[in-house]
Amino acid sequence: MKGLFLDANEQMHDVFRRVVRADDPDVAVNQQNDIAPHELPGLIQGHDFILDDHTNLPTAMLAQCPGLKHVVFLGTGARSYMNPEELAELGIQVHIIRGYGDTAVAEHAIALMWSAARDLALMDRAIRAGGWPRTEGMQLTGKTIGLLGFGGIAAEVARIAGGGGMRVLAWNRTAKSAPGITFADLNTLLAESHVLSVHLLLNDETRGFLSAARLAQMKPGAILVNTARGALIDEPALADAVRSGHIRHAALDVFVEEPLPAGHQLSSLDNVTLSAHSAFRTPEASENLIRRGLDIARTLAG
Repeated sequence: MKGLFLDANEQMHDVFRRVVRADDPDVAVNQQNDIAPHELPGLIQGHDFILDDHTNLPTAMLAQCPGLKHVVFLGTGARSYMNPEELAELGIQVHIIRGYGDTAVAEHAIALMWSAARDLALMDRAIRAGGWPRTEGMQLTGKTIGLLGFGGIAAEVARIAGGGGMRVLAWNRTAKSAPGITFADLNTLLAESHVLSVHLLLNDETRGFLSAARLAQMKPGAILVNTARGALIDEPALADAVRSGHIRHAALDVFVEEPLPAGHQLSSLDNVTLSAHSAFRTPEASENLIRRGLDIARTLAG
């Protein structure tokens, strides 16, 4: 089988070179960060599978790639970039990679939580502009962190937060249990969490899951952290809840539209901390990700 790493930026190309093995399937590397949909058939022609990091794959364009049989999406959120069911009807199987960066994402979620609790981004911006704000932070020891969804990343968040003296609540769409964690119904989770950290997968059932009504159920003055997917939250409703102070602070790594458009309402609010969908970007996670993508390719090749 012949493959193509469709959209390797310089950093990911360096990772690819570090982890590729001589006995891996033949994979060409296209160092192109932004690919227009109409370019896809020409790039993919002659390849049996592709590794896709961040490129949108419209079904109509992949329908023009008759030799393509597999898409290995480098992450878990393939639905943000393609429609797996429609591609399956074309005979193209979509593969995702779970667990490669659980620790990296969890550490980023914890970093966002601490930054939000102590208004670090707000103070940094003000001091650089010549100000000297001395805000009153939220002490997190003894507070409750609620995990909305419970998989590998949430388990790592629980480990770190629990080690920091926080009470850990969790809710999952299917029943789960884990040592040291109290599982609660959704209403209890929203009402009792001083910090709500989002860890749901995005699908048709979870899109917009944190609606205006559910945001209103959150504990007044809570912090909201999202390192999962932006479309899980109603962004206009979130902005309203932050403006009103019902949510003390939103700390976000993901957004409905990425990159975040200039002038977006969330970027103008002092009690919002933003990062650029980078929670999973560590050398360790990137090496795990590319290596596991290549391992899937090895399996496909037999």
